Amino acid sequence: MTDVAERMTKIERSVAQAVEALRTDAGASPVLAAVVGELEKKLGKASEAISGGDAAAIREAVVEVEQAADSAKVAAEVDSGATDETRAAITAAHDRICLLKSEM
Repeated sequence: MTDVAERMTKIERSVAQAVEALRTDAGASPVLAAVVGELEKKLGKASEAISGGDAAAIREAVVEVEQAADSAKVAAEVDSGATDETRAAITAAHDRICLLKSEM
């Protein structure tokens, strides 16, 4: 689980960068902000699951984070007011999460 915890730390940093890009993006919609907020919540729950150490709970939490990341990526892609920087940050976070899930 150490590898998963280490990778989750990197994902948390990537999501934090997406949140920061979104925070400074005056053109991004409130819908995008809400969807990324949901991603943050799911990520927090996943971190708690990793601390618990139960493999099934960790897998389930990672799947939930991936689903939230999928939603965030789609929301970023369709938000015509979001900057390229915001879209790129959200996509980067999404891709890290998908990679982790695919390797579990």
